Amino acid sequence: MNKNNLAVTPPMGWNSYDYYDTTVNEEQIKANANYMATHLKEHGWEYIIVDIQWYAYNVGTQRSTYQYIPFEKIELDEYSRLLPCPDRFPSSINGQGFKPLADYIHSLGLKFGIHIMRGIPRIAAHNHMKIYGTSKTANEIADPSSICFWNPDMYGLDVQKEGTKEYYDSIFNLYAQWGVDFIKCDDICRLDMKSSEKEIELLHQAIQNCGRPMVLSLSPGPALIEKAWHYEKYANMWRITDDFWDSWPLLLNMFKQCELWQNHVSEGCYPDCDMLPLGYIGKGFGEERLTRFTKEEQITMMTLWCIFRSPLMIGAELTKLDPWTLRLLTNQKVLRLLTHSFGAKQINRDEQQTVWFSKDTQDKAYYLAVFNLSEDELSITVTPEDIGLQNFSRYVFEELWSETSIQDIGQVLETKVIPHGTKLFKIK
Repeated sequence: MNKNNLAVTPPMGWNSYDYYDTTVNEEQIKANANYMATHLKEHGWEYIIVDIQWYAYNVGTQRSTYQYIPFEKIELDEYSRLLPCPDRFPSSINGQGFKPLADYIHSLGLKFGIHIMRGIPRIAAHNHMKIYGTSKTANEIADPSSICFWNPDMYGLDVQKEGTKEYYDSIFNLYAQWGVDFIKCDDICRLDMKSSEKEIELLHQAIQNCGRPMVLSLSPGPALIEKAWHYEKYANMWRITDDFWDSWPLLLNMFKQCELWQNHVSEGCYPDCDMLPLGYIGKGFGEERLTRFTKEEQITMMTLWCIFRSPLMIGAELTKLDPWTLRLLTNQKVLRLLTHSFGAKQINRDEQQTVWFSKDTQDKAYYLAVFNLSEDELSITVTPEDIGLQNFSRYVFEELWSETSIQDIGQVLETKVIPHGTKLFKIK
């Protein structure tokens, strides 16, 4: 079910979290947006997302002790609505919020998004602050028992109380005035709290009511497969994993998650494999580093995300991308799987290897991805029967990463794949 006729294909963009953690500022957002407009936009990349705690002061100053400083000063208006911290986002002064930054992003031909937490600021509840559109105050709708266990900023809402709908409507009306195109809501996807399902519905309704289409992305995962219908009805993206980092065991686990969710990918509805920890990441966490993934593992990650048709969000500092990583992110024949393929299925998997298959929506063509999950080089074989074809003899197999082709295969495709590596074929 497509919401707002948005996300006809999986969203592609950049998110500030993997590199900056809580510390990103306006200048850095603009620098990454400028890079995307120059080098990535023509390949389909378009979203610039400001991640967590854009409203907070003194972020990163106690990083050895706290990721999120408890009860630190935050910026908000008289109606309990969070505002950008003017120390980090100077164009937000005088009540302008994110509108000047969103206008800048839009001027580049890109789209603008922000991260929010489920619920209402605790400080607003403690101070009995007003809520726009109702006589109720923040303390009357906050549920003090509904607390995110890793971030101290918010209370969840008592969804039975009058005023909760008005609160969510009020913040989305503000975001619509700013020109927000994408909302990543956190502390909600796993349904850790009893109010989470209803709060997702309130988010969806608030977007419908605000008059501006916005992609709704839910975090963190893993999402609950038994609630697939709910995510599909009310959101555009939902995380199927907890935070994903540059670790081979985490990547290995994603094959299981993608198998679990493969039947729930549709227009406007995308199980989300999380960000791509490529290039330089980790500066805001106190450890700027080049991704720990090998080049083979990076190709494997990109291949799985693309054939599965996950949203793609780059975690790297874009201005530091090297030529190899830029080529990885701009391989148009691979990215075509996001926009022009369907029906991706895992056709086998064991501890050593896995194989995925999908079809092109326009060309009379197919896609075949073979993954080596082991520590040794493997010879992986695929037969026509494995993927529902009568024979291979009439097809050309184009490997999309190496840009080489194989033909006159006969009855069995047998291909050698390096450890943790992948081959992705377009069969036509």
